[in-house]
Formats: sequence, C-alpha cells, structure tokens
Amino acid sequence: MSWTAARVVQLLLLLTVAERGRARFAFRLQVASPAAPESTLVPTPVLLKSRSSGGTSSREPALPEASGLALASEPGGSLNFVAMVDNLQGDSGRGYYFELLLGTPPQKLNILVDTGSSNFAVSGAPNTDLTLYFNTEKSSTYKSLNVELSVKYTQGSWNGILGTDVVRMPKGINGTYIVNVATIFQSENFFLKGVQWQGILGLAYSTLAKPSSSVQTFFDSIVNQAKIPNVFSMQMCGPSLPVSGTGTNGGSLVLGGIEPSLYKGKIWYTPIKKEWYYQVEILKFEVGGQNLNLDCKEYNSDKAIVDSGTTLLRLPENVFNAVVGAITQTSLIQEFTSGFWSGTQLACWDKGENPWTLFPKISIYLRDVNSSQSFRITILPQLYIQPILGIGQNLACYRFGISSSSSALVIGATVMEGFYVIFDRAQKRVGFALSSCAELDGSPLSEIEGPFTTTDVAGTCISTISAHEPILWIVSYTLMSFCGLVLLILIILLLIPPRCRYRYADCDTVNDESSLVRHRWK
Repeated sequence: MSWTAARVVQLLLLLTVAERGRARFAFRLQVASPAAPESTLVPTPVLLKSRSSGGTSSREPALPEASGLALASEPGGSLNFVAMVDNLQGDSGRGYYFELLLGTPPQKLNILVDTGSSNFAVSGAPNTDLTLYFNTEKSSTYKSLNVELSVKYTQGSWNGILGTDVVRMPKGINGTYIVNVATIFQSENFFLKGVQWQGILGLAYSTLAKPSSSVQTFFDSIVNQAKIPNVFSMQMCGPSLPVSGTGTNGGSLVLGGIEPSLYKGKIWYTPIKKEWYYQVEILKFEVGGQNLNLDCKEYNSDKAIVDSGTTLLRLPENVFNAVVGAITQTSLIQEFTSGFWSGTQLACWDKGENPWTLFPKISIYLRDVNSSQSFRITILPQLYIQPILGIGQNLACYRFGISSSSSALVIGATVMEGFYVIFDRAQKRVGFALSSCAELDGSPLSEIEGPFTTTDVAGTCISTISAHEPILWIVSYTLMSFCGLVLLILIILLLIPPRCRYRYADCDTVNDESSLVRHRWK
C-alpha cells in the first residue's frame, strides 16, 4: 500500500470513529479478469450508507476438513479416491491448481485446473513472473512434434510448441502416462505475478483443442491408458478464506469417479447440451426469491457453461443488469457506486460488522436430465460478496463476485465453490451436490432443491444461432432470400404463356418492338 493510500485509510478510520455504525467505504480496485490472480489494490474511498445501523460480529473463518473418507460409490466402485482428496490448492481469485511430475527425471510443476479449455500446457522458458518452468532439454522422454500453436483465453494468451512426455500425479491416478503437452515460449497476460501455478490443464472436450481437435486431451489420454471411467469431479473450498492474501484454500480433483465424502445429499444432473465446453441449459434466475422474468434464451446467449478456470459468475449484459437491479432493490444497502458492481471498487465495513446479512440469495434453475423437470442451485451472499485481504487493520473489504460478459453465461468459481461438481462425460451430464466444505462458522453457504416443473418455460432455451456469428447469418439469409426471389421470378416467367401464341395475325407485323429473330429470314 502506498504512503498516500495509507494516509487516506487513516483519515477514513478517524471518520469511522466519529460516525461509528454508519460509515461504509469503497476502495478503487484493479480487478483481474477471470482465471487470473488479484492485482494490486489502489484504494480510493467512497462513502456508502446502510439502511440498517450496526452489524453482527463475525468470527475468524476456518476451513472445514472433509471426514469419513470412503471408496467411490459411482461409477467404478472398486476405485479408491482417498489419495485424490485435498489435492488442490488455490482460491477463486487465482485459480485452483494441483501438482504434476512431468518428464524424466520428473520436474515438479503446479498446474491450473480449467474445465473451460482443452490444452495441457506448461511454461517452457524462463519467465519473470514464475519461479519454475519445464526444461525440455532435461527430460529424456520429451519429444517435440514441431507443431506451433496459439491459444487465447478470456484474459491472456500464449504461443507454444506441441510435444509429448510422460506424466505422474502424486495425488491422482497411480502410474506413468504419455500425454500431449504444449511448452509455452511466449505469453501475454497469462502468467501474472503472484500466481503459484506454471501451467494449465484443460479438461474440456477435444473439440476446443488447439491446433485441431485431433490433439488428444490430457484426460482422454488418462482414460484410455489407465482404463478409468470417463468421469471426473471437483470440489473447491474457497469460501472458507478470503480470495487474496497469503493464505491458500484446498479442494479436490477426483479423476475417474465420485468421492462420497466430498458432498452431502443427492446429486442433481443436468444434460450436457453440446460437447465442446460443458454447455448446460439454464431456465430461470431468482434474486431474493424473485424471478427475473427474462426470456430464458437470454440466460443461454450464446451459451451457458461450467468453467472452473473462470473466477466469477459471468452473466450476459442484460442478465447482469437485471441481477444488479434486483440485488439493489432487495438488499439493505441504500447507495452503492457503479464501481462496486463493475468490479473496480471494493466495499468496506468495520471488521465487527457482517455485510452478508444485507444481501439476498441468488438461485439458478437448470434443466434436469428429465427434461420436464428442473432443479435449483442457490448461492448465499458469502459466495458472491467476497472478502479481500490487505486493505486495513480495522476494515473488512469485499468485492462483487459477479461480472458482465459479452459472450456467454459462465458458472465459474463463485458458484462452483458452493457445490461438488461432477463432469460425467460418459453419460453426457453435469452433476451438482452440496459441497461438504461449503460452510462458514458451521452454516451452509449453498442450497440445492428440486424437482420443479418446467411448464412455465420454453421447450428449449438454447438459441440455434451463435452470437459470435450474427453478421454471417444475416448475410447468408439475405443471399438466400435474394436467390429465392430470382428463382421465383424465373418460374413465373416460364409459366406465363407467350403473348402471341394464339394471335398469329396480330404478330406478323414486324416493327422495332417485335422479335427480329423470328422474322429475320423472311
């Protein structure tokens, strides 16, 4: 924190003493895009007011531990997933990663887990923001395929060279496996200062793989070589600790099935609508129990996906504006600057207050595998009003864990941290169950309920036209319409009988307007 910023904070603390119980502050924040770490905070205070004075005291949050570990029950009940429990580290702000051993002899690397992409890539050259990288020259089993590739994300991009090598997972499936791996030699806004991972593991379908879908993905290679079920599941335990600072949270990536100790209650499944991203169908949104009453196609424009590599819950612009409006109406906050909702400012309270009581629950309705039914996943404010460390000793500051998107609705870490999420590729479905670690001070941070009828929504909420190609579709339909019109005119002309077919006498006269071809040889 700069000297000037420190003086500002001291001034605000004096104001807090003078007006205890009603002062609210927002701090300027340079927010990283999804799947990126928190950036440097540059505080600028803005006064906010609450409709209710005072707040409940909050205790220091602790990370609950999973207990009662057991063998997976479905699928593949003979597999033991105990070794995979707590194999993730990280948080929603910087991503969740796990340890891999790559090459011979093995080089230890931390790899970001991303269900929104399909390439396995590691830093292959020294980088000022990283302490480690994969040195291909030191691996006797590395083989370059001499294929260059480039991958772009919501934030950041990289260029690399495709190759193969062997990989081991200390807290994963036992054994050594040959996988495709891209070594990154150039990147932009991908590896940022402060991240603890040196590569990315894309767990989506090969359709998204670069340079082409013919590149076998990491998980497909493990499924084929280890003969495990085509299923993996994730638990991310972020809500127990703030999203930035020195602490890290835990989580679990279970390859090959489901670990019963990581969830509570029933697993609810929604169909995978298209096998590229993990695209699902969203039917409704509720804020504070009130339906937003938008056309359900708004929620799926141009797609709705489940993506562990995205930090926030990202909503199409119309949906985002409706959610912010509903939160403003139902919350106990009188004034919030637009900077808080856009992610450029933090809202701060005295540490003795509990701002989460001021905000409503948010619910998302997903179509069930039984298409005539739906189920509802609900996140409490503790998941989307996210604490930030390092602002001031007497202040607790929070960011808004929802953002606007120009391309898709993304169920990112903000929502996933409340649930145990199963990616059942074998049966083309994504499952949600209450996470065993989604608790704070003994209270659950998420809910799941169902079934509900779908009679009040359309038969399909997924648009058949991609928002990425509206101009091409317009041009295509225009050309088709023009060609159809021309064809119709030709057909009409062919069907109309010649004007002089039965009136020879009137047509024998040759003049400038008659057919010269007909009378040329007379």
